[in-house]
Amino acid sequence: MQYPADFIKAIPKADLHLHLDGSLRASSLIDMAKRASIELPSYTEEGLFDQVFKSHYNNLGEYLNGFQYTCAALRNLENLEQAAYELAIDNQEEGVNYIEVRFAPQLLMNPAAGVTFDTIMHVVNDGLKKAKNEYNQQPSVQQGEKPPFDYGIINCAMRMFGKKGFSPYYTQLFQHLRDFEPMQVIRTAAMELVRASVRMRDDEGLPIVGLDIAGQEIGYPASQFKDVYEYAHENFLLKTVHAGEAYGAESIFEALTQCHADRLGHGYSLFSPEMTEDPTIEDPKAYGENLASYIADRRIAVEVCLTSNLQTNPSIGGIENHNFKHMLDNRLATVICTDNRLVSRTTVSNEYQLAVDNFDISLKRLKDMVAYGFKKNFFPGDYVAKREYAKKNLAYFDRVVEQFGLKDASHS
Repeated sequence: MQYPADFIKAIPKADLHLHLDGSLRASSLIDMAKRASIELPSYTEEGLFDQVFKSHYNNLGEYLNGFQYTCAALRNLENLEQAAYELAIDNQEEGVNYIEVRFAPQLLMNPAAGVTFDTIMHVVNDGLKKAKNEYNQQPSVQQGEKPPFDYGIINCAMRMFGKKGFSPYYTQLFQHLRDFEPMQVIRTAAMELVRASVRMRDDEGLPIVGLDIAGQEIGYPASQFKDVYEYAHENFLLKTVHAGEAYGAESIFEALTQCHADRLGHGYSLFSPEMTEDPTIEDPKAYGENLASYIADRRIAVEVCLTSNLQTNPSIGGIENHNFKHMLDNRLATVICTDNRLVSRTTVSNEYQLAVDNFDISLKRLKDMVAYGFKKNFFPGDYVAKREYAKKNLAYFDRVVEQFGLKDASHS
């Protein structure tokens, strides 16, 4: 099937793996840096794209380099609200009806300056809510011609941070807990994050829908945060885990069994047996295949970020080598996501286009992929409301298909 770009843009989409601090507008980052007196390598978009936010990176470290500038800019509350608002607008303009915005509040906190967890959460929510309300007041939405826009917030704990330099909050925490082992400090921060997330969801009604663990995967297994995820699990806060991005399939198994993961971030290594390092796994290929079958059977969705994977793992080579083809062959529930719109210089429409142009995706399969974005999300309402919302979006998908006169040549 060939899908025109206008069609891809028009279909209703969801982005469930979307980092706020990696998805600013380049032009806004420049303005924000000036406002907050942040030094940038360049104050032109061309310069930033040339020096920081590249089309290709040599490794994960180079890819992550840009976050020092975005996080510094977002510690200013005015900048933070603007970034959240613009992120929602940018998605709305390309037919994305639902987003789950994730970020690490503790990376932005500066308690001495009054930038607390609660303040940050309210400011981000204010920006997203403003964009949602504006969009949903349009006559086409009010009259039911187009589905409404909605969002949830996923809070990320960090797998690792050091004694200074990561954020004012983390630096202070190490000072306060000076006699703790470093990993104890990191886990304490993660537990504080999940408790605060549940409190603000329950007491203040903020749409904090999930927990994630982000940062360096190698050397910082998700199992070290088992008690943190247990707390989320006990309090009905849904869970996603960055797993299988830079480590073997065993990290995915751990996310599912130790952290009760409801979704998987990336899951790339599921079909890369060479990434398996656990010596007790005698047949990594069979292990990955068995795990894939389990994930498919349980309908645990994988948040697929094609461009990001190609950039952080250059050894993949071209898109045709991406394990997405194995995910499709094994009938996994896959959701197309951006990861970082600025750092990866992409959009949801671009990611869908990359998928349909390079893999055999029938119209029926495409609708399934779109459906997973609405059925496997961590919707802020109850299950009945979520079903109704998914139904509206899938009915709209059918209308767009009809409008473009597309028909399926095959079924899968």
